[in-house]
Amino acid sequence: MTTIRSLPRWGAYKARRAERAAAKTSRLGWLDALRGIAALAVAAHHFEIMRLIPNGGEIAAHFDLGFYGVIAFFIVSGYIIPASLERRGDVRAFWISRVFRIYPALIVSMLLAEFILPPAYQVLTFDGYHHDKLWLAGNGLMLSDMLGVVNALGISWTLTYEMLFYFFVSSLFTVAWHKRSTSIAVAAGAIALVLGVWIPSYSLTHTLPELQHLVAAAVVVVVMGVLCMVSGNASLARTGGLLLGGLGLLLIFTNGRDPAYETFTILATMFAGTVVYRAQHGQIQRIEAWLCVAFVVVAGAMVGWMYNRDAMGRATSTFTWQAWTNAYVAAWASFGLFFLLRNRRLPRFMTWLGAVSFSVYLLHWPVKKFLLWRLGWDSNYYWAKLAAMPSAEKWSWVAGYVAVLLLVCWVVYRLVEVPFQKLGRNLTKAMNRRWPPQSLEPAAPVVPSAAAPAPRQEPELVGSGSGSGSGSGSSSRAD
Repeated sequence: MTTIRSLPRWGAYKARRAERAAAKTSRLGWLDALRGIAALAVAAHHFEIMRLIPNGGEIAAHFDLGFYGVIAFFIVSGYIIPASLERRGDVRAFWISRVFRIYPALIVSMLLAEFILPPAYQVLTFDGYHHDKLWLAGNGLMLSDMLGVVNALGISWTLTYEMLFYFFVSSLFTVAWHKRSTSIAVAAGAIALVLGVWIPSYSLTHTLPELQHLVAAAVVVVVMGVLCMVSGNASLARTGGLLLGGLGLLLIFTNGRDPAYETFTILATMFAGTVVYRAQHGQIQRIEAWLCVAFVVVAGAMVGWMYNRDAMGRATSTFTWQAWTNAYVAAWASFGLFFLLRNRRLPRFMTWLGAVSFSVYLLHWPVKKFLLWRLGWDSNYYWAKLAAMPSAEKWSWVAGYVAVLLLVCWVVYRLVEVPFQKLGRNLTKAMNRRWPPQSLEPAAPVVPSAAAPAPRQEPELVGSGSGSGSGSGSSSRAD
């Protein structure tokens, strides 16, 4: 049998690349496919695709395509982010990977929007207080939705919940509570149901001085918490976990922009995604996972019917309870379908789309505005021009937009995302060589004498905090 070593150099390169692609497809193809669909759903929503199809307005009133996409993203993040942390067993590696995964693409997207788009087509939004430092700090922490600061990009509100999830996951890991996902998911879903409109929003930031103080305090807490996490010292990592987890709890119970039922439904959804992972890998019983996920899905559907009406619907931008509930249930149904297909080989285009999905999410709005600017179309009424076109011409234009978007996203993925992810891995390796991280696992009990019986060895769970379990380093807006 011919080995890779005996092949010509180009043949060996192609063989290695094929092996990596096959391994990735077998492990992550279904997640990538769902992420890609979710990203395109959000892009189609902001392209106002419903205005271009017959009875689109009625469909939009009963199904919010954008909300479907972001909920699908949150389920995928919930499934894979804790797995990524526990596979490594190292909060330092986790936080370095988060920083180098998200910030480079986000910063490049903002810079492209700022320096390429003219003011009339600008997608960046700036703080109503006209306070650049507040705007920069709130968006730099990716906590703008919890700090009362305007999101830099309209779609970047979801990154606040990603960051909060990182806070909670890493905090739970440092105190060995990371496998209590079921209890947390059920509790968050129950809070969304019972206290959905009672928990206050923006109760800490009524005035500019209050906003300044909260943002300044958040900067100190987050910077200190993350530094403790990457220190490699177990005690400091636990301290960092308490800082980040405590700040996250304070903000979600006092100062969220969105109604509490949306905030806690999102958190319940993400932790329910983790529950699915744990059941799949034998860490919890399947009946426990079924009951948990069923409760979270029913709770998420019910809070739409109970609360997401009139002014509350406008606050969440889903407008009607039907649009919320149907989209929420559909996102879970999509996750379930792709989970069933997890051992099937999916088309390479779908897995490739998942790879560039974060760039699609960040850049679909700037690319749309750029094209409208170059065409000289009014960015608020471009859909009227499209709707008046013959069907073939209209959908050709839509296809052209998607093609340009995917090309731009592929370039950003190759030139920004991939190199910075590699840089993050190299930095982690260098820090681990210079300052080896301490284990966060509890120390084994000391045997008092040679005559004493050795403690019974329990089998290690797959994906445990020691990093020995299987899992994937890929995620939605993650690895």
